[in-house]
Amino acid sequence: MNSSILIDISQLRIGMYVQLDLNWLQHPFPVSSFRVGSADQIATLRELGLREVRYVPGKSDPQWRDPAAPVFDEPETAGVLVPDAGVGTVPEAATPAVDPEIERRRRLLDAQNRALAVCNQRFADATRQYQALERVVSDHPGQARSKGDALVSGCVSDVLENGDSVIRLLSEGVGERSGLHAINVMVISLLLGRSLGMKSDELNDLGIAALIHDIGKTRLPPNLRNPTASMPLMERARYETHVAESVALVRRMGYGDAVLTAVGRHHEMADGSGFPGRLAGAELGRMSQVLALVNRYDRMCNPANGLDALTPHEALSVIFAQHKSRFDAVVLGAFIRMMGVYPPGSIVQLVNDRYAIVASVNSSRPLRPKVIVHDPKVPKEEAPILDLESVPELGIRRSLKPSQLPREALDYLSPRQRICYFFERAVPPEADGAGA
Repeated sequence: MNSSILIDISQLRIGMYVQLDLNWLQHPFPVSSFRVGSADQIATLRELGLREVRYVPGKSDPQWRDPAAPVFDEPETAGVLVPDAGVGTVPEAATPAVDPEIERRRRLLDAQNRALAVCNQRFADATRQYQALERVVSDHPGQARSKGDALVSGCVSDVLENGDSVIRLLSEGVGERSGLHAINVMVISLLLGRSLGMKSDELNDLGIAALIHDIGKTRLPPNLRNPTASMPLMERARYETHVAESVALVRRMGYGDAVLTAVGRHHEMADGSGFPGRLAGAELGRMSQVLALVNRYDRMCNPANGLDALTPHEALSVIFAQHKSRFDAVVLGAFIRMMGVYPPGSIVQLVNDRYAIVASVNSSRPLRPKVIVHDPKVPKEEAPILDLESVPELGIRRSLKPSQLPREALDYLSPRQRICYFFERAVPPEADGAGA
């Protein structure tokens, strides 16, 4: 039903679904397969110098789904200049029309790469700052506090000044491994806190609590720092003491009750199933509720045993479908609205059957994320980030596990073994080039 046929460019009409046999830098459209929606698009295709175009009847508007349907000699699109139909004729204006667009695409790709590099670097620097804090906290808690305050205050200022923020998936292997969880939880907690209306002082306390919530694990043997389903009861009990150890270190660092409380309750659940106090509901406090949810989400995406990892979409789905009672309803609702149905790092299939990885989500417009699409015609290092908000007809059909991808798509998209996030200022679509 979705097979394609070649037609003369003069036969192209609005409503036909086309597939361009060109790579990303050879045409100005956001994607290479789309339904023609305007006379301007037809004019642009003609200016590319194409003599034929591949059209897919099965995906076209109803009047064009029959390949044998009559095609009128006169173009139906007012204002479109039809090139001379002589064999071998190529419009003289083809080259000038393509060059500026190719240059624009190259500039856009460079800008995308620079923005990602900045986020990667900021995240990596933050993990190193956390490591430095962790190294001195036992012997010099005051120094540790200074390092934590400096890191968190900078992030809080950025979050508040950004307006809308983009939650960005980072490159594989970025940052120091021992600091990944702390920085992930801090970044997401700050964004969630802001979406819940927290102001500067409260965000600062939340950021500190998120950064050092597990600091007490430094006092546990390495083999007891991450729980497993088969962990003996005595070892599980020792693991759970990391909460009290964390509170003790946080108190020595000189932090106040708000930070101490959030750290001490980051494993408590709204239904009373958490530890160490089996607290429930309103007893937890808003900061503790945020921290408990974000901590759980990151552990599901980035467990100690990578084989147990869930994709971000799976983690969000499991939390909502199976563990909703464990989290405050207001906090969970805000988290889902912020992260979107397909958080960054999710593997998806688009409605045009292409495979993609979600690269970023605008926290104020989470249902239309930006994605990197598998396109065999484009080298993976040149793959553009496609803004689904700029292509309304192109949406996400479903989420996939990496194991469900064909081998070539898996190699191209390179799903992350560890999911790491940072944030950047959201740029309006018209400012970054629609279709970016």
